[in-house]
Amino acid sequence: MIEPTYADVVAAAGRIEGHAHRTPVLTSRTANEELGAEIFFKAENLQRMGAFKFRGAFNALSKFTPEQKKAGVVAFSSGNHAQAIALSAKLMGIPATIIMPHDAPAAKIAATRGYGGNVVIYDRYKEDREQIGRDLAQKNGLTLIPPYDHPDVIAGQGTAAKELIEEAGQLDYFFAPLGGGGLLSGSALAIRALSPNCKVFGVEPEAGNDGQQSFRSGSIVHIDTPKTIADGAQTQHLGNYTFPIIRSDVNDVLTASDAELVEAMRFFASRMKMIVEPTGCLGFAAARAMKDQLRGKRVGVLISGGNVDIARFAELMSS
Repeated sequence: MIEPTYADVVAAAGRIEGHAHRTPVLTSRTANEELGAEIFFKAENLQRMGAFKFRGAFNALSKFTPEQKKAGVVAFSSGNHAQAIALSAKLMGIPATIIMPHDAPAAKIAATRGYGGNVVIYDRYKEDREQIGRDLAQKNGLTLIPPYDHPDVIAGQGTAAKELIEEAGQLDYFFAPLGGGGLLSGSALAIRALSPNCKVFGVEPEAGNDGQQSFRSGSIVHIDTPKTIADGAQTQHLGNYTFPIIRSDVNDVLTASDAELVEAMRFFASRMKMIVEPTGCLGFAAARAMKDQLRGKRVGVLISGGNVDIARFAELMSS
């Protein structure tokens, strides 16, 4: 198993250039005043298909051989990786099969189908999506690209943090959502190379802190699918590629409650005029909780995505 490095992040940046958006780095005077710090938001909710996942998906598919492209790709995802693979595959003319849970947000399923993905529905609480993916890959000669535990996916995700440092400069703290660890591990590779003194934090939903348990115990902890509004972080375990990078290059793993995520969603909507999905709010929610330590510091917050059903968004905002 060859672990990805920062050199792979740089190579990925070259592959996705002109295909992925170089998303804006935003600031908010209100956020700065609240935290007593200088906050730089990397707005991946404004990425193609609405999330950072496009970076890793496009990078992985761009490395396919002609034979792999002809046979097709299979992926499993609750939504954002699904859309990212479907869109990337469409752009490259690759057939895509996407395994999605029956309770994934309707907008994410519709978007995945809209990008041309053949969606296979499963029950996330009773069936094993990874096994379904392996079976389909073997049966049909497809290449399986998992949502986070793949070197090319990790390298692609790291390009967001690379762009953040290039634009904002050196940071003291960095916060990113943590599900399976693709975004956090890729970000850590970039930040260790470009802003080595920066403290890096992954943030999980309080109900699903497998990453925190894994980080602190030194081995991958498996949990049942957590019940949280952060559907993009309802993972059950970190990956064999992501975990070693997180253990070596991340300072700690924190958690945020669903209530804190709703408050962060409300902040982004009311103060910054942005729709951010619950998972995308994890980093900012944790930064707010840590504000006493952040005073006078330069802080990077990665907003991972903005794919949330409008009806669900309205429901959460009115709660």
